[in-house]
Amino acid sequence: MIAWRYLRAKRAEGGVSVMTWISLVGITLAVFALVATLAVRSGFRAELVDTILGSNAHVTVYSMGAVNEQTGRLDRTIADYQDMAARLRDIDGVTRVAPLIKGQVMANARERNAGVQVFGIAPEDLATIPRIADPETARGDIGAFEQGIAIGSGVARELNVDLGDRIKLISPNGIKTAFGTTPRINAYEVVYIFSAGRYDIDQVRVYLPFEEAQGFFNREGRADELEVMVTEPERVEAMSDRLLGAAGDRAQVWTWRDASGGYLRALEVEDNVMFIILSILVLIAAMNITSGLIMLVKNKGRDIGILRTMGLTEGAVLRVFFICGAFTGLIGTAAGVALGCVFAIYIDPIFSFVNMMMGGQVWDPSIRGIYYLPAQLQLGDVMSAVTLSLGLSFVVTIFPARRAARMNPVEALRYE
Repeated sequence: MIAWRYLRAKRAEGGVSVMTWISLVGITLAVFALVATLAVRSGFRAELVDTILGSNAHVTVYSMGAVNEQTGRLDRTIADYQDMAARLRDIDGVTRVAPLIKGQVMANARERNAGVQVFGIAPEDLATIPRIADPETARGDIGAFEQGIAIGSGVARELNVDLGDRIKLISPNGIKTAFGTTPRINAYEVVYIFSAGRYDIDQVRVYLPFEEAQGFFNREGRADELEVMVTEPERVEAMSDRLLGAAGDRAQVWTWRDASGGYLRALEVEDNVMFIILSILVLIAAMNITSGLIMLVKNKGRDIGILRTMGLTEGAVLRVFFICGAFTGLIGTAAGVALGCVFAIYIDPIFSFVNMMMGGQVWDPSIRGIYYLPAQLQLGDVMSAVTLSLGLSFVVTIFPARRAARMNPVEALRYE
């Protein structure tokens, strides 16, 4: 009751309501910034990992190769890819194994050119890639893949083509003749346009039927690598030994963590640094509570002296002023968490408004990789923000509260 009266007292009555409001707003904004940042951090990582796992192999199996006796060059293609794929499918936890042909060529449509990465894959395997075979983001008929070609939305924009148009693929390693190697040029109809959600994938990736790709890249009867999908991608390292054993002595494996682990570790370092910086921001906001309590203790010196002479103990006085500070931290934390959660839930319209006000240049997918700013609320992140804010608010409140409790009632009433 006493603490509540002190909190709502006006300055003319010896209160410090202005400082209380400043402390409350500071805590609210600091916690809001912390919750919003943690939500965006979690959403960005989740979206990044989802695009990696949804459009790329969880594990790539390839051969270390052997020297070709005819050419004298290292040949890293896989001749027994069907047998190797069958052995890999028998491993527990493997959901799909797909032979692939890979190559980089030039794509041409009318007067426009683009460098693309061609993936040769069987139609039934293409239909099982989540981010590629997504009817909500793709256009065309993936069932007609055998009669044409599937391209990323970025490739379609670069070449200015649409469904039904024909594009040429130009490979410098074409037909070998007596006069040398001539470029191979084949034209294909665009039957499917996909959007994987990653700018770097949509901008360069093209899918060809597996047998067509074998002929185009001179890989008759062979595959470049095997694409393996597993049930638990986050624990893929535990399966590496079994995959190697099934693939054979000359095989090697390359997991999605090997390919993107450096980027993910950089994100973790950035996340930790951001959490520390925002924690300091919360601490600065919590220090306003200390300033307000010190002023409150100074203004309420006579009241403290009277309460002590009436029999109130040091512990009771400490609790009165501790409640004053803790209540400010509690309300500010609750308001900050509420604002942060609302921001995370409605981030799309908020971001669209900001993007419109800034002329559409806020988010560049060619730099950030994904097309929008994601946010994902996680209970652990919210609880971290709440624990940090309340912990700091309670700690900084103890010191002025102890000063009030230890005040000598005689000195407090000497000049009253």
